[in-house]
Amino acid sequence: MDFKGAKKYILTRLKNELTPVFCYHSIGHTLDVLQASHLLSDLEKLNGQQKILLETAALYHDSGILTQYRDHEAISVSIARETLPGFGYSQADIEEIAGLIMITKLPQKAISLPEKILCDADLDYLGRDDFFIHSFELQLEWKNLGIRLTNFQEWLEIQVDFLEGHQFFTSSANSLRKKKKSDHLNQIKKILTSAGAYKPIP
Repeated sequence: MDFKGAKKYILTRLKNELTPVFCYHSIGHTLDVLQASHLLSDLEKLNGQQKILLETAALYHDSGILTQYRDHEAISVSIARETLPGFGYSQADIEEIAGLIMITKLPQKAISLPEKILCDADLDYLGRDDFFIHSFELQLEWKNLGIRLTNFQEWLEIQVDFLEGHQFFTSSANSLRKKKKSDHLNQIKKILTSAGAYKPIP
């Protein structure tokens, strides 16, 4: 199994083929998810071949955006199935990777440990200091693609709904990110409250 070759292949494609309109789903996001997957795998004691398959899924999970934006996970699976045999991945390996990629589709419903790790890695930024940067990158991406045009207040309201509905799956992600995620949620609510756009429940 040539993980380095598979990594180089997909990162080269993302670097050369993604356009600037994808300011959230960029090569930077893929590398961010890969790094978070590596960290959480170590903390959750996932190693060996399972870790390699997980990190391969992290690399390929958004590759379908090269072809289409909506429901890109299924296209990502197709790219993995077409590409990975050439790097020595078995059919069983590829099916495992395909399942991991599909589990990142929202709403996430992770069950196995690798699924939980990848889902947490994909949304790791929710509990980090760079949350607002990535949040507004996503808003701009939606605007670029004409998916949903929102003003500042509407976007913050969307973020409140998403943060309140989200949960980290692994104990490691909860330990690392849950408090900061809660802080972000409270900050947004304070902004909306000061603008008269959010009324806390008594």
